[in-house]
Amino acid sequence: MDAVKRRLLLLLLVMMDFFFVGWDSWMVRAKPHRILLDTDVDTDDFFALLYLLKQNRSEFDLKAITISANAWTDAGHAVNHIYNILYMMNRDDILVGVGGDGGIQDDGTILSDVGGYLPLIEQGMSTAGNCRYRQAIPIGAKGRLDINTNYGLSRSFLPQGKRRYVPLQQPTAQRVMTDTISAGPTTLFVIGSHTNIALFLMTNPHLKKNIEHIYIMGGGVRSKNPTGCCPKDSGSSCIPQQCGDPGNVFTGYTSNPFAEFNIFADPFAAYQVLHSGIPVTLVPLDATNTIPITKEFFYAFQERQETFEAKYCFKSLKIARDTWFDDHFYTSYFMWDSFLSGVAISIMRNGNKFNGENEFAEMKYLNITVITSNTPYGVNDGSNTLFDGRRTPKFGLQKDGVHSGHVQTGLQDPFCFVNATSKGKCEDGYTKEVTGHEAVQVRVAKKAKPNQDVHSKLSRQFFQSFLDVLNLQEHSGRFNLKTQFPYYREILYKPNFKHQTRGKPVIFDMDMSAGDFLALVYLLKTPVEKIDLKGVLVSGNGWATAATVDIVYDVLHMMGRDDIPVGLGNVTAFGTPILGCEYVKAIPQGSGGTLDSDALYGLARSLPRSPRRYTAENSVRYGAPRNTDRPALRQALAPEVWQSISKALRPSDKITVLTNGPLTNLANIIHWDKNATKFIENVYIVGGQVIDGKDKRGNVFTVPSNKFAEFNMFLDPLAAKKVMESNLNITLIPLSAQQKAASFNRILEALELAELTPESNFAHKLLSMLCKLQQKKPKLYHHMEIFLGELLGAVIMVDSNKLNPTMEMKPITVQTGDLSQVGEITVDQHGKLINILDDFDSEAYYNHFAILLADKKQNAVIASFDEQKKMWSKPPK
Repeated sequence: MDAVKRRLLLLLLVMMDFFFVGWDSWMVRAKPHRILLDTDVDTDDFFALLYLLKQNRSEFDLKAITISANAWTDAGHAVNHIYNILYMMNRDDILVGVGGDGGIQDDGTILSDVGGYLPLIEQGMSTAGNCRYRQAIPIGAKGRLDINTNYGLSRSFLPQGKRRYVPLQQPTAQRVMTDTISAGPTTLFVIGSHTNIALFLMTNPHLKKNIEHIYIMGGGVRSKNPTGCCPKDSGSSCIPQQCGDPGNVFTGYTSNPFAEFNIFADPFAAYQVLHSGIPVTLVPLDATNTIPITKEFFYAFQERQETFEAKYCFKSLKIARDTWFDDHFYTSYFMWDSFLSGVAISIMRNGNKFNGENEFAEMKYLNITVITSNTPYGVNDGSNTLFDGRRTPKFGLQKDGVHSGHVQTGLQDPFCFVNATSKGKCEDGYTKEVTGHEAVQVRVAKKAKPNQDVHSKLSRQFFQSFLDVLNLQEHSGRFNLKTQFPYYREILYKPNFKHQTRGKPVIFDMDMSAGDFLALVYLLKTPVEKIDLKGVLVSGNGWATAATVDIVYDVLHMMGRDDIPVGLGNVTAFGTPILGCEYVKAIPQGSGGTLDSDALYGLARSLPRSPRRYTAENSVRYGAPRNTDRPALRQALAPEVWQSISKALRPSDKITVLTNGPLTNLANIIHWDKNATKFIENVYIVGGQVIDGKDKRGNVFTVPSNKFAEFNMFLDPLAAKKVMESNLNITLIPLSAQQKAASFNRILEALELAELTPESNFAHKLLSMLCKLQQKKPKLYHHMEIFLGELLGAVIMVDSNKLNPTMEMKPITVQTGDLSQVGEITVDQHGKLINILDDFDSEAYYNHFAILLADKKQNAVIASFDEQKKMWSKPPK
């Protein structure tokens, strides 16, 4: 009897233990999965984001988004794009982190808030640096320009809320990661480069325990690239390109056929993540290559757009298809990051079982690593900053270990080429199957599962899920830009100068720095009887990226000048490869650099939205493979705007050109149009520093070896040489003169004493922001006077007689070649004679600028986005 009682008691205890432990487990599972998404905001990335946002929050709760800033988008554009998407989806509660200005010391000490703008091997104490891996991503059309703007769709479709990038207020990527992961168990979705995640893991090893799992889209293990293959009936004339390669870096397969873009962006960071000890599920090219966007899926998507998010995704997919570089879109464009979202959600919903059971992909465990350097190991050939010239390797790495070989220096690295007919041998970024101590067991998606509905036209199960989820009414977007306001309308403002005398024709060439926008407003305020601004040319190889052209359109719209054409120039320096960052690498990418310029220091979103904007729309007439839906909206190029203006000139007219950035556009114009100089009367160049024995220093502060160049000349020295030494009549506004017009206090005081207009208010806000940033963070913003001085050229060109200027004539030449000297302007008795501004009345300059902006003539027709919102909320009169 006692034995029976004992057995009954034991059974009762087991049942109670099962009940309470089981109940506790159920309670744990009942809590939603906390998710952090790290993304480079490429097109397929926000497909993945929207798929995730549509899930039931009681199961999957997206807590934070961090932006990968060294891949397909630039930080300033990417963060505002994310804010707009979240606003549409009513998810302003989600934290967003981007950038940071911390550095990595030479001994490998990682400081707080490293921004992830550079791969770990290049990261020093600045956000300026080389594009060793990122050069694989095109900079202009079909690259970062199109992704930064989402082909022009982000501004035409998405609503704009209150959240925006603001300098020193924007949460950094590392801060958001730390706060999110510290708060509780978190799952990471990684669909960009791995820099942010690696930095977090290397600096917060104590928080690894809070990361439950890492889901990664990236790499290629056993994949064979299906693109770039020759048709069966092509014969011997067809040469295969990427066909059969494990990787997909289409710009660099001849040197590295093994890497996939997300891993190649920072191989050392990817290695750190993979070898972190945290469970990893990888969705590589092996799987994504089996789920291309088929024609059947595309047209099924076209028929199912029942929510704003579905419409936005389809519009994005369609413009990507319509601008595709060949006729093989349906076999070349895949569901990359969106497939990761689907596979990860399904695995988690199924309890994250060991075998990774899910609806959408077949899984398998493989032993892999990430290749970060090439054999033989232990070499010191100048390619590997983690080892070369160091007694102790950086980050405590092992001498002669797997990281100590040759590291690919760029797409044209001679080390990577075997011969003219063979594929490249570099393996940097390859997710390679290995054995031994370097092997990490990873759960890998092998291929996409077929649709269980055999009668469906959709060949993959995930196709059906993607369309179903995006079209769910639950958790759907509230509105787009046009439906956000009951009386939304697009109006182009064009002045009527029919009965007014027009002044001298002017073309303004700018690189869209903060100072350039002040100069643009000044030119627009100058009476049309004095100057007739015919066009604006912008370059994308200066202080802002090419997508910032949208702010130019907004300023013109504000000032009622939607009639002025805007031409987009080159994104790389004259005579340099179209993939690279030869000189623009000297511009910081974080605070005080392109991050701030691309958002106009947080003020861009306060401007009224112009109906004009950059779009990827194109036509066969201009060399595109096909016409898009609205080819008339195609973005004009700088040479086209030049040709249009020069052809429309009266016989007696000649053009005055004002340049405020690198001389890339003007150099290209006089290079390709041999008659261009006949149409140009004068050129005013803001930039340069004339070295004439008076101890004048340059301002390229990120290149210490170059002591005498000024940024505009440094950013394109070959263009500067071509323009400066041409037969053009040139007036130079050098750095030494600009520095005499660089007092924030005096110009702000002048603006405050003058009458208030929308344009003077804009100028005051921008100048106040630059001044305050310099005072608060002088280490990051010490160079703000550069932009204040850029206004001087416009004033000298228009109203020099009011400033009592002193000019000098000197023969000069521009230095090219060695990085320590490029962009220097030296006095040379055999050089070209140019006019150089030496001195002027600075007090008159500040007062004149303020008085002109306070004038009620030619003032803004619509002051701000807030005013625009009010207008769109009322019926038109």
